[in-house]
Amino acid sequence: MKAVILAGGMGTRLREETEFRPKPMVEIGGRPILWHIMKTLSTQGINDFVICLGYKGDYIKDFFMNYESRTHDITVKLGENEGTTQHAKSSEENWTVTLANTGLTTMTGGRIHRIKNYVQGERFLCTYGDGVADINLKALTDFHSSHGKSATVTAVRPTNRFGAMQIDDQNTVTEFAEKPRVEKWVNGGYFIFEPEVFNYLDSECVLEKSPLENLAKKGELKSYKHEGFWQPMDTYRESQDLNEMWDKNQAPWKIW
Repeated sequence: MKAVILAGGMGTRLREETEFRPKPMVEIGGRPILWHIMKTLSTQGINDFVICLGYKGDYIKDFFMNYESRTHDITVKLGENEGTTQHAKSSEENWTVTLANTGLTTMTGGRIHRIKNYVQGERFLCTYGDGVADINLKALTDFHSSHGKSATVTAVRPTNRFGAMQIDDQNTVTEFAEKPRVEKWVNGGYFIFEPEVFNYLDSECVLEKSPLENLAKKGELKSYKHEGFWQPMDTYRESQDLNEMWDKNQAPWKIW
């Protein structure tokens, strides 16, 4: 099964980082969040990726075209016998990465529609390039296989960025939670799609609007409830939080 990763948005809410690079290339622990997503999936058996490029897509292309030299020691000899020696080859990432230009302002559904030829006739996973999770891929795919529908969306309950207080009848604060989970389930990405999902897509659509709405109306969309860790990186504060987890060796998505 291939993984399609949406990595073309402009990341306007993270302007401190995305003015000069696309959001999926914002780093956690010295590696792009895109790499962390791919690493989580590859650890569980997905090694074939289609990355939907848009805003500053050349930055992502450059990273993968020069992946080995960026991630390993090299010796560069200048002058008459110039050349480069790489001191180690990657023994971890046995990946196939297709970098697809899907348009600067194309919407999410349109980006998937434009990479149809790369997943022709296959079931595939699709997720966003700006959030990490300790997703159990086997449990997700087993759930999807069990219901026989066209699509599964991973449902998550994000944490509230505001603290929450429990107050009794006497107006006494009895409990204070810094980042409680919200009660409602939201779209956490990590979709599993059957090939017929392309019947619901066109080159200009927003995945989260008519395609998912129509799938739901026809009873073709099921939700896999993920109770574990999930965190998008929409703001500078969230990028700091994720880096702090990594630095403290407390990153739940690091399953490798």
